[in-house]
Amino acid sequence: MTEREPLHPHNFRFGATIPPASEIDLATLDLIDGELWRQGKYWDRFERLRNEDPVHYCPDSFPGPFWSITRYEDVMAIDTDHKRFSSSWEYGGITLGEPLSDFEMPMFIAMDEPRHSEQRKTVQPAVAPDMLKVYEPLIRSRTQGLLDSLPVNEPFDWVDKVSVELTTMMLATLFDYPFEKRRDLTHWSDVATGMHNPDICPGGEEEWKATMMNCLMTFMGIFQERQQQPLKPDLMSLLAHGEKTKNMTPMELLGNVILLIVGGNDTTRNSMTASVYALNKFPKEYEKLKADPSVIPNMVSETIRW
Repeated sequence: MTEREPLHPHNFRFGATIPPASEIDLATLDLIDGELWRQGKYWDRFERLRNEDPVHYCPDSFPGPFWSITRYEDVMAIDTDHKRFSSSWEYGGITLGEPLSDFEMPMFIAMDEPRHSEQRKTVQPAVAPDMLKVYEPLIRSRTQGLLDSLPVNEPFDWVDKVSVELTTMMLATLFDYPFEKRRDLTHWSDVATGMHNPDICPGGEEEWKATMMNCLMTFMGIFQERQQQPLKPDLMSLLAHGEKTKNMTPMELLGNVILLIVGGNDTTRNSMTASVYALNKFPKEYEKLKADPSVIPNMVSETIRW
């Protein structure tokens, strides 16, 4: 990771010694301090919040003030009560900080009922269990071919060669996006969530906007093409033919496309990477896996949970 200045004056500097949670003032605790996460020093802070201040207000942080809800029962109560707790992009959406006022991207994860369920159900068939069964032989074939192609007895970048590549292959399939241009999807996902990361988006807000517009222009063309074609099971065809999505505004189309790209890219590639890291970190668990491959499905769930 490139060493850089903290995003907020109160944040820890790169490599700083971070005191234990027991020594800090809860009133000044900022859970989104990037250095906490880089060093993995956040667990005791979550524990203290759950025990002492489960509904915690942070008045000052890089994206602005925010609340932290750290007990399961409270999270569930809020998450299932859309009448009192809105997810709508019109009220700030589901991410910290204020969205760009001149570049709002509505997306169904940041909508309240009934629009949330209406749009989510439109794309759900693309990843339904029966479709995943159809894709299974293709996924297995690609995985086997990719693993067989890896270098032996020499270092290589697992994240790029395996995690990102396998994920991007599947994303291109789900969108029916040109396979030879599949790394476009990776780039758009990285930039969408990395406006303030100079390693990903060195041009800041202006580069971010330009990249998002390039994504929109590309997918607007695909969307219009699919509207003229018979319905198919890919995500873009489902959006183009869905009663609740076929008349989306361009920015709503962009928002939903970015949601689906980021949702498919981040979770999958990070889980693949974390699984290798976890098996290396816990060698006894790796031995269990080699001794009994039938526990692989459980290992996948535990890796995601971990």
